[in-house]
Amino acid sequence: MGILGLAALMMLSASPERMEAQAINTGVALSAMWLVASQPPQRLHSFALPLYLLGVVLLIAVKLFGEVSKGAQRWLDIGITRIQPSELMKIAMPLMLAWYFQKREGSLQVRDFLVAALLLAMPVALILKQPDLGTALLVLSSGLFVIYFAGLSWKLIVPVVMLALIGVSAILVYQQDICVPDLKWPGLHDYQKHRVCTLLDPSSDPRGKGFHTIQSTIAIGSGGVLGKGWRDGTQTHLDFLPERHTDFILAVISEELGLIGVIGILLLYCLLIARGLMIAANAPNLFSRLLAGAITMIFFTYAFVNMGMVAGILPIVGVPLPMISYGGTALVTLCLGCGILMSIQGQRRRA
Repeated sequence: MGILGLAALMMLSASPERMEAQAINTGVALSAMWLVASQPPQRLHSFALPLYLLGVVLLIAVKLFGEVSKGAQRWLDIGITRIQPSELMKIAMPLMLAWYFQKREGSLQVRDFLVAALLLAMPVALILKQPDLGTALLVLSSGLFVIYFAGLSWKLIVPVVMLALIGVSAILVYQQDICVPDLKWPGLHDYQKHRVCTLLDPSSDPRGKGFHTIQSTIAIGSGGVLGKGWRDGTQTHLDFLPERHTDFILAVISEELGLIGVIGILLLYCLLIARGLMIAANAPNLFSRLLAGAITMIFFTYAFVNMGMVAGILPIVGVPLPMISYGGTALVTLCLGCGILMSIQGQRRRA
C-alpha cells in the first residue's frame, strides 16, 4: 500500500488529469488481487495448463487477425473491447512451468528442462514477432526464474552468461562499426538496433531517439539529494520530460524528491521482494515455491529494467515502474501477482 500511496502522490504531480482514470485502474487491480488471494493454490494449479493454452491461442490469433497500431500488431479485437494477450502470459507462463515441474517432481532430468525451455520459447517468439521487446523480456524472465528455481545446473547457466558478456563487450568495442545506418542486426528490427546505439551515444540523435535518455538524466541529476520539491520539477512541468506519467515517472520522483525519494522507493521494493522470497521459502510444496519465487522476481525485473532504462544504462524497452507508472494492464498484472503470493501464504497459515 505504501507503493500505491507514493504512486498517487507522484501522479498528482506528473499528470493530475489522469488521476481519476488511475484511481479506477487501482480499484480494478485491488479487486483482482483480493479475488486471487481468496483462492487456494490448488485452484491456481488447475488453471495453469488451460490459461497457458488460452494465452498461446490468443497470441496466434493476434499474429493472424490482430490490429496494427504504431507499427506493432499487439491487440486483438474481441467485439466488446480490445485485449493484449501478451500481458496474460506474464502470469500464465510461471503458472505453467511451476505446474510442469510439480508434475515431474522427484524425477527431473535434463530433457525436462529442455521441454520447459520449449514451453517458454513459443510464447516469447510470438510476442517478439509483434514486435514487443519489453513484454517478451518480462515473459522470458518469468519463465527463466521458474526454470532456475527448479534446479537448473550452473553448468548450463555459466556458458549463457559468458556468451552474453562477450556479446555486450563486442558491442561496446565495435560500436562505431556496427552502428552505421545501413548495417542490419540479425534478429532485431531497425528501431531496436537504434535504441541500443542511442543508448551507447545519446548525443548522436539528441532530438530523436536520444531525447528521452538525455532529458531523463538531466531530471535525475538536477534533483540532487533532497529534490526540488513536490510539483516543482522544471523538466517535468515545462514538458521537457516525455512519458513522465508512465515509463519515466522515476525521473519525476528523482527530480522532485531527490536521492532520498529514490532510496525510499528502493527500500519499499526491497521489502516487497524480501517478503515474497520468504513466502516462497516457506511454501508447502514445489508448485507454490516455484510460483512464489518467480512472481517475486518479476517485481525485481520490472524495477531493475525500468530504473536502468530511466538512468540511461539500459535500452528503452517500454517497461513501467511497478505499481507506480500510469496504466491499468501492468498494474492489474502485478496486483494479480501479489494476490498469488497472498494465496500461497494463506495456505501455509491454514496448514
